[in-house]
Amino acid sequence: MRILLAVDGSKFTKKALAFLVTHEALAGPDAELVVLNVQPAVPPRVRAMLGSDAVRAWNREEAEKVLLPIERFLKRHHIAFRTSWTAGNAAAQIVQATQREKVHMLVMGTHGHGLLGRALLGSVAQRVVADVDVPVLLVQ
Repeated sequence: MRILLAVDGSKFTKKALAFLVTHEALAGPDAELVVLNVQPAVPPRVRAMLGSDAVRAWNREEAEKVLLPIERFLKRHHIAFRTSWTAGNAAAQIVQATQREKVHMLVMGTHGHGLLGRALLGSVAQRVVADVDVPVLLVQ
């Protein structure tokens, strides 16, 4: 089974990792785990002022802050994985990654803002669930 794990470094990411590690049927020896971090897009004016290379370097540094601890955790638990990062709209990038990677399942944390928060703000998890064609496991 190929699983996409969308991570942002929050406590919900840690809970999703713990869930995968404790449920060997999901992240067992036959599983392919793809860990994805999405960095926020930089406004075009800022990108023009700083330059694309500087923005990409900053995005890479920020992604590594999230991904390196996850890599250490997964190695310690002997789970095969690969990591990637991108920048842009988180929901759209996660949906695209599920298609590009041809995953069988998506695992991600949710902030659980509650009904009012979801109605007013929307959430990445809510948008992703509406747009993906694979099962989604939300960990709260």
